[in-house]
Amino acid sequence: MTARGTAGQPASQEDALFGRDPAELEVTLATGYTVRTHTDGCLAQAHRHLYGEQARWFRAEVTVNNLRPEAQARLKDDPRYRAALARRAACPEEDTRCARESGLDDVRARLEPARLAEVRAAHREDIATYERLRDRALHRAARLLAGRPTPSQKAPALS
Repeated sequence: MTARGTAGQPASQEDALFGRDPAELEVTLATGYTVRTHTDGCLAQAHRHLYGEQARWFRAEVTVNNLRPEAQARLKDDPRYRAALARRAACPEEDTRCARESGLDDVRARLEPARLAEVRAAHREDIATYERLRDRALHRAARLLAGRPTPSQKAPALS
């Protein structure tokens, strides 16, 4: 793919790969963060080629890659987590015994799997889309690479 800047000037390598501002696609996560991407550039072209619809892939990928942060954000609503967090915050900075006795790590270890299960259930359609598009891309990439020599294979000798 060849990208050109304004007035016919060649675009930077970064623009050619990632696209030029402004980013056209965005997803705002439950954690409040917004992730943006471009629909131009080589990376966007590759995503369209492998995954089909770039916007669907982007939304699913960003959502699935942020399930754990969403689950961790939900911990803040649990009074047991908030109590353990307050106990930990009251510890002197270098007092590892106090930090351990606050129970924060234990509470997090008990509560986080349940929150992650809730988040996964809430996003089951995004997860299914992610898995379907990922599988499509893997099959498409395998077909594209079929018959091409791998780096470990030697090219035929020229006589």
